[in-house]
Amino acid sequence: MSSKIVVGVDGSEGSDRALDAAVEVAKRDGASVILCHVVERIAAKGDMAPLHADEPEVKGAIEKRVAELRDAGIDADARFEAIVLGGPARSIADLAADEGADLIVVGTRGHSALGGVLLGSVTQKLLHLASCPVLCVPAPRDKG
Repeated sequence: MSSKIVVGVDGSEGSDRALDAAVEVAKRDGASVILCHVVERIAAKGDMAPLHADEPEVKGAIEKRVAELRDAGIDADARFEAIVLGGPARSIADLAADEGADLIVVGTRGHSALGGVLLGSVTQKLLHLASCPVLCVPAPRDKG
């Protein structure tokens, strides 16, 4: 049985660092990598509208990273989810459980749909919801 790593990605520098860490583990262990991008959506007059204006750009960047990983010989895939209820932590934990993942990797901070910090709270929730180990990769320190 091959091992699987689920990586929460949102296009932020913090999630890029998490992906880099996951790739190092995947190379070492021969694991496959699943990039998971979760977008919270709101219903406006019956329509589902994304909160991220740059969502197609983020999705394109994630698909490019998957292609780069495959070119480097790493079994990689991406999952894109739009949710209304439950939150990103629940979606990532559920995906990891459904895929039989051996590890979840996330950054400690990222982007929220409202422009603030998301993965800090997502990471905390994920630690309680996950059925496998969670590797939390710290965000880069501000240089100042």
